[in-house]
Amino acid sequence: MATQNIPTGDNGLSFHKEEDKALLFHPLNVLLSLLMFSLGMLFLALSAAFVYNRVQSNLPPIKLPIIFLFNTLILLSSSATMMWATRCYKQDDTERYKLALLITAVLSLLFMAAQIVGWSQLFEQQIFIHSDNSAGYLYVISALHFLHVIGGLPFLVVFLWKAHKRMREPVSVLVYFSDPDKRLRLRLLTIYWHFLDGLWIYLVLFFFINYLIQ
Repeated sequence: MATQNIPTGDNGLSFHKEEDKALLFHPLNVLLSLLMFSLGMLFLALSAAFVYNRVQSNLPPIKLPIIFLFNTLILLSSSATMMWATRCYKQDDTERYKLALLITAVLSLLFMAAQIVGWSQLFEQQIFIHSDNSAGYLYVISALHFLHVIGGLPFLVVFLWKAHKRMREPVSVLVYFSDPDKRLRLRLLTIYWHFLDGLWIYLVLFFFINYLIQ
């Protein structure tokens, strides 16, 4: 079923100009901005502490398992499918919208499973959280990111569940796609997913650069 589409920006995340102005200071928008800023500062502080402890204690570098790079590809793919879901929402494409959300959820679960495998590979190298400060920071930082992926997953599952529940009749589909609150929440969830993706890329690059600097 198709209705009149709302003009969007090139990234598929922008709203109509009037809606953008109204939603700029929406409590959820402000809350997400504060959350991302706080998380960014937290991970930057942990990164600085990692470098300081490594230099002060003259600790050897830690080589990340190659699966951490595979995890990066998974997160990039999940960001792409979230953008796909947003475009399908704006195009009133019911089936592709639900499919995009489902694929994003599956990719998120795959990321978490692969992350556990990555930690197990570190265990096989006799690198444990108590081995030294470098190992401790590696586990803490990666675990914090892991937890924030888990934190976003329930919101994604709720979106998927509501889509399957309500998109059964033409009228309910029309109501769903014309709901500005859902559009806002989908936009915020997509931004959060991109943030987690960018944060993970930063962390992987950070640890690989630290490994190269002997």
